Amino acid sequence: MASGASSLEFHGTTVVGVLRGGQVALGGDGQVSLGQTVLKASALKVRKLKGEKLAGFAGSTADAFALLERFEGKLEEHKGNLRRAAVELAKLWRTDRMLRRLEAMLVVADREALILITGNGDVLEPDDGIVAVGSGGAYALAAARALSKHTGLAPKAIVTEALKEAAAICVYTNERIVVEELA
Repeated sequence: MASGASSLEFHGTTVVGVLRGGQVALGGDGQVSLGQTVLKASALKVRKLKGEKLAGFAGSTADAFALLERFEGKLEEHKGNLRRAAVELAKLWRTDRMLRRLEAMLVVADREALILITGNGDVLEPDDGIVAVGSGGAYALAAARALSKHTGLAPKAIVTEALKEAAAICVYTNERIVVEELA
């Protein structure tokens, strides 16, 4: 650790996405914590993008916004092709010296694909159409998978309930849930 650097860590991002039957929903909680202190309870971690696309993030907010901006540029460059834009962003993220330092993960979606993009160059489409990231991601993922397998709920309802379950378990996740969908 560099001198003067804080040993406190930012926590509190949970984002989950579900793609099912041509419908997709992406949701996030609102909590951002520094160490053991809640800094913000109503952060917006998911948004609709131009051209019927969704995006959400986990990690550093400033880093995520920088990546979202570049992702939107890649979407324009590749005429709205989500998969191609995701691959091109991951390539840029891995090769650009400044971008390599960014600490965030993106989840992007449209009615055909749900994709996790990481700074390690990963562009992952989950087999089951469910992805979750962040502090409460594992809890939300487990809940979303169970709901998807054992109910006929729509993606928006699955995302909402999965985030509520994560909030009940993870101290870095709250119930200020925002869900965006393409139905």
